[in-house]
Amino acid sequence: MKNKEKWQPSKYVYKRGKLRASSNHEEVRIFSRLNTDIIARFYDIHIKEYAKGRLLDLGCGKVPLYEAYKDYIDDNICIDWANTIHESPYLDYTFDLIKKIPLSDNEFDTIILSDVLEHIKEPKLLWSEMSRLLDDNGILLMNVPFYYWLHEEPYDFFRYTKHALCFMAEDVGFQLIKLEPYGGAIEIITDIISKLIVSIPLIGKLCAKIIQRITWMFINTKVGNKISVLTSQKFPLGYILIAKKIVDNYE
Repeated sequence: MKNKEKWQPSKYVYKRGKLRASSNHEEVRIFSRLNTDIIARFYDIHIKEYAKGRLLDLGCGKVPLYEAYKDYIDDNICIDWANTIHESPYLDYTFDLIKKIPLSDNEFDTIILSDVLEHIKEPKLLWSEMSRLLDDNGILLMNVPFYYWLHEEPYDFFRYTKHALCFMAEDVGFQLIKLEPYGGAIEIITDIISKLIVSIPLIGKLCAKIIQRITWMFINTKVGNKISVLTSQKFPLGYILIAKKIVDNYE
């Protein structure tokens, strides 16, 4: 990663030892705090278990997860494309992610693909490239939205079900370790309401903050978590995926 010594937290920050959404509204908009907190919790739990060796951070913008994984890896390479809205001084390369990535086969032990796949208009090629770039038994960690508004238009192309994600991963030789929905009906409703009310003069921003805070507190209770998990099976806010490249599976 370029300019490591100048890196600053952006989308994610640590609060009381936990990875959370930044309170900087320029990094995380008010109406996106709940969604970002949920995704942060996934990476906070699983990066320490799976990140290793040489890591490729694909579509990473300002490299928001660097602090989460830096102590578990040997090196990281950061790639984004020219269309990104997140200008970054940390990128090693600017490549078109819908084309072959000009890096060596089996070069990485870990790949992170966070909130990127929905922006790729040729997803099959990117899946093949990730499999090629990972070494045998290398790990892919990723998340994608499902019930989520159009964003970074016009570069927002797809929403994926768990069945599509499973098929695409296994089709290029990944073995799924975890494929789970995150967020359910409560989180989706909160996300939509927050985005609708935030522009109301005087009270919109405060109301958006409050409703998301209440939802976050509720889903961290026993009852709230149960409702979230149950409804996420049919109404997922998004999906998280962890997969391993099977040894000598892909040519």
